[in-house]
Amino acid sequence: MQPLTLNNDHFPARNNVNFQAYCSVSPLCRPAAERAAAFIERQCEVGRGVIFEYTGSRNIAGRFRQNFGQLLRTSPANISMVTNTAEALSMIANGYPLQAGDEIISYVHEYPSNHYPWVLQAQRRGAELVLLDDVEPCQDSRPGVGAVANSFARSWSLDELEAQITPRTRLVALSHVQFTGGFAADLRALGDLCRSRNVDLVIDAAQSLGCLPLYPEEYGIACVAASGWKWLLGPIGTGVLYTSPEFREKITITMTGADHMRQETEYLDHRWNPYDDGRKFEYSTVPYALVDGLSAAVEEVFLPNTIEAIAAHNWHLQDLVLEHLDTRRYQPLVHQPQHRSGILSLIPRRGTAKAISAELDAQRIIITPRDGYLRFAPHLCTTEEEVVAAVAALNRIG
Repeated sequence: MQPLTLNNDHFPARNNVNFQAYCSVSPLCRPAAERAAAFIERQCEVGRGVIFEYTGSRNIAGRFRQNFGQLLRTSPANISMVTNTAEALSMIANGYPLQAGDEIISYVHEYPSNHYPWVLQAQRRGAELVLLDDVEPCQDSRPGVGAVANSFARSWSLDELEAQITPRTRLVALSHVQFTGGFAADLRALGDLCRSRNVDLVIDAAQSLGCLPLYPEEYGIACVAASGWKWLLGPIGTGVLYTSPEFREKITITMTGADHMRQETEYLDHRWNPYDDGRKFEYSTVPYALVDGLSAAVEEVFLPNTIEAIAAHNWHLQDLVLEHLDTRRYQPLVHQPQHRSGILSLIPRRGTAKAISAELDAQRIIITPRDGYLRFAPHLCTTEEEVVAAVAALNRIG
């Protein structure tokens, strides 16, 4: 396993809690906090002058696009600054050229950010939202891993997706990783299918960007949206949007403001002259301090490592969970390798996920509940010792 390049001082939360919930609101890494605080301090000192100071080599927007372009292996021109996944996907859904009778395919248990925007547009335009059924996932064969009850969200099937595509299908909207059971889409297979059927693929990457490889141009993905405060260790209220040039051209602008226009600060030049690169979705002022914080997290923590090495590290820690877990008390949901994610979901055989999580909170061990599951989600800064200690506490409660 390739060693990670990390500065332990970047993760001060480890001094306070045993955090195993990077699928939730994560501790802010030190570089993000310092970069955001530096901007706020300068605004405190000089007011509007801070905007002019953060130009040239310190240009926040340019640095953000460069860092995420490198992370996603794409041109910085395809990157947009957003405040969250829902904002990004709402702009995409609002502007997508849907007509009556068109079809959108998604999953019956999708996260709301990638569900409600399509529900709304299907209702408004007479399109149909086709939802893939929940199926029993193909699981690992190790002891304690059994069939998952129907009351739990599980996974969807690529075979069913292929069968549901018709000449009226325009778009597939799915999460890379399902937020409950941790099922990860095989993006290469999914992208190949959508490309072969001339269907646009929109991916919610809130539960994968920063912990799983995600290269939209290589995989044939038209659009990727993600929040910055989970696996990316950035500030709440930040996010990123990727769009391919061909897909971006299809999207009508539905939210607009001064920042859209090429004439920039010539505000009384009212020509309709919007940018057509990633700035097409940056309609007004963003929280620059927070955005620069997220950019710092990518620059200082993620780019010095490979995402493949981070994924391998996280899966090694999950294997430690499985090695030490009392499966008489917890049933793990262990997906096949191509569907493995940063989330290892556990079903308590006694008690409830919420009650067990609350007991762990009292011990400063953070493992979050969601829809009946306990979600174990260690990350690149988590140690083996922390995982073993968390599992031991979990076993005692169970």
